[in-house]
Order: sequence, then structure tokens, then C-alpha cells
Amino acid sequence: MTEKNWPLYEVFLRPRNGLAHKHVGSLHAVDDEMALQNARDAYTRRGEVTSLWVVPSKAIIASEPGEKDAFLEPSDKERKPYRHPTFYDIPDEVGHM
Repeated sequence: MTEKNWPLYEVFLRPRNGLAHKHVGSLHAVDDEMALQNARDAYTRRGEVTSLWVVPSKAIIASEPGEKDAFLEPSDKERKPYRHPTFYDIPDEVGHM
């Protein structure tokens, strides 16, 4: 297998002070174990990482940026007015929230 045929992996890491993993880059590797080791070598040099995820790029399913409005907009905003704060009446006894 030549390097051109190696699968592409996406690398995510969580810094010590972070709450969520963040995408930091991509790399090619022969297998999952090599991808994890290469990601460790390339992205964790400063020792500021709590955990590391390596995911095959082909396993990631994403929406298209051009379809943002149609895909991510709520289907019918008026059918669920309780999701908006203006739907609720706050009693005067409650005071300032």
C-alpha cells in the first residue's frame, strides 16, 4: 500500500482546561493504531492534552454548508411557541429574573 492509498483520519483533542474535543487536523495512516500514534506525535508535543480522538474521515457524516437554511432551520417555529420566553407570563411576585 502506498502512502497515497493510506486512509485519511481526522484528529480531535481535548486540552487540559477544555470541556470538549476540538478538531485540530488530519493525517494519513495505514491503520487505526498508527493513526493514533502519529496523532500523538504530531499534536501532543506540549503535553497540554487530556485525551485524543482519531476518527476515519469516511466515518464522518456532515451537512452541506450550502444547504444550511433548509437543513438547520426549525421546520415550523409557530407550532411550538412554548420554546420561546415570550410564551410564558411571569407573575409579579417573582420579581426580576
